[in-house]
Amino acid sequence: MAAGSAVADGANRDRRWATREMRGVWVATVANRDWPSRQGLTADEQRAELMAHLDAAARCRLNTVILQVRPTADALWPSPYEPWTQVLTGTQGQDPGWDPLGTAVEEAHARGLQLHAWCNPYRIANHTDLDRLAETHPARRHPHWVVSYGGKLYYNPGLPEVRAFVQRAMLDAVARYPVDAVHFDDYFYPYPVSGQSFDDDEAYHTHGGGFEARADWRRDNIDKLILEMAAGIREIRPTTQFGISPFGVWRNAASDPLGSDTQGGVETYDDLYADTRKWVREGWIDYICPQLYWNIGFAVADYAKLLPWWAEVARGSRTQLYVGEALYKAGDAAQPAAWQDPAELSRHLTLAEDHPEARGHVYFAAKDLAADRIGAMARVVADHYEQPAIAPR
Repeated sequence: MAAGSAVADGANRDRRWATREMRGVWVATVANRDWPSRQGLTADEQRAELMAHLDAAARCRLNTVILQVRPTADALWPSPYEPWTQVLTGTQGQDPGWDPLGTAVEEAHARGLQLHAWCNPYRIANHTDLDRLAETHPARRHPHWVVSYGGKLYYNPGLPEVRAFVQRAMLDAVARYPVDAVHFDDYFYPYPVSGQSFDDDEAYHTHGGGFEARADWRRDNIDKLILEMAAGIREIRPTTQFGISPFGVWRNAASDPLGSDTQGGVETYDDLYADTRKWVREGWIDYICPQLYWNIGFAVADYAKLLPWWAEVARGSRTQLYVGEALYKAGDAAQPAAWQDPAELSRHLTLAEDHPEARGHVYFAAKDLAADRIGAMARVVADHYEQPAIAPR
């Protein structure tokens, strides 16, 4: 309250971002990346590990946990649409004996943390064998919904019935729990695989009649997903936000004069058919959190160039800008020298202070927050998180 009063009366005016800012961490469940640490733990062991991640976030004075609750077209809650996720018990469809999402919401809120329900809309499996899915899996009941690509299975975004189904499945979590946001990551159409094509010929011939270029039709499919999902969230729970964390390069300037001064090998507009810039400029989403997973000075995609580019995109929009940070790279010997310096991440936050559109940061990911190999997160906390902050709304 004191900090809020100081801002209200004009004191500390240029530090408003520091009293109300996003401080988040992703908790990835796909392939047991962060949690649970392995499949087959008891319910009590799973719960204890989850509580440890929430406690770690609170200790670092974060205010938001983004928990992956729909990793591969399955669920971390008792969904009537999709099977229980296999990351819990090791068997897709097997009841873990407790409600992870319900518990996470309750326990996060008890610690003063927001809980954002992170969903992947179209990924079905990190393999290509439908028979390995639970017998009740919708992909087995509707194999014509499925495209095999790059050694994985995906729902086809070009089918209206698929788009309607994945929305129902995700919105069930919003109806059941007071989640603070629904969160999509960077996967829409899959990342390109050299020498392979995503087989949506039949869907395009059936549904793409109004588009001369298949790329425009694909982008329209994703636009519809975003608009419809936003409307569905507002209808069910108006206080729940909708946020997206895309790959950090929308388009390179060489592809589009509106693009960033980068040479990214992937451009979301052209390769994932996600027009992330438009979603911000049109105010379709409540927040965007581009994954700026590169160091300051990185030639191909310089953090110091991408941050101001995204700030300019967000300027004047209702969409809040948060910045996705690569905590996982800090101290990784395979990464460039900048990531061996514990101060690299702290410098990112210092740079963001010059861009008031940047309303906070989210760190990938929980396992790395707990380990903090070279003290990079401790440095961020010491330099920038001396006081708690309230997440923006």
